[in-house]
Amino acid sequence: MNLLAAGIAAGLAAVGGAIAVAIIVKATLEGVTRQPELRGSLQTLMFIGVPLAEAVPIIAIVVSFILLFT
Repeated sequence: MNLLAAGIAAGLAAVGGAIAVAIIVKATLEGVTRQPELRGSLQTLMFIGVPLAEAVPIIAIVVSFILLFT
């Protein structure tokens, strides 16, 4: 049962992280399309936002490993 729970948690974490990164990149590209002169600041915000969005799936995978090995 722990194996199934760990697998589901890791899979959902990966899907959630991918969706979050896609939304962040989409918003950045839309912003650059509307105002090309803000490209640098929008990229900076994107480079800050992507790791923050990836932190949650990494924590979820760690929790799934804890479930797996306990």
